[in-house]
Amino acid sequence: MSIFDPLPADLHDKKIVCSYVNATSKIQIARITDVPLWYFERVVFPGQNLIFEAIASAHVEIHTGMMASSILSDTIPCVQLQVEEASCALPDWVPIKHIDDDSLHDPSALLNLPEPEVVS
Repeated sequence: MSIFDPLPADLHDKKIVCSYVNATSKIQIARITDVPLWYFERVVFPGQNLIFEAIASAHVEIHTGMMASSILSDTIPCVQLQVEEASCALPDWVPIKHIDDDSLHDPSALLNLPEPEVVS
């Protein structure tokens, strides 16, 4: 996992991987301010899944954007957002387009994805 603002070295053995999804229609700011010598702040767009590292005792403040201001709308313990280490494997629901030799000669063929299945 690539981290722009890594945790302080003395906290690396306590780190957890967390996931937060902005389920609103507004832009949010996720902020962690209760870890000594470390500050974390990210913009989270509507529908975006933010994956980040923190320590279990930290809290994420969620600020919801308004016109030229923001309101603290939630404070969540990071341990509640903990997930297993990220996997490189794609989820089962992602359509896979297998590449054959013909596709390599005509890249536009890669744009033709199969029709999605309709579940009723």
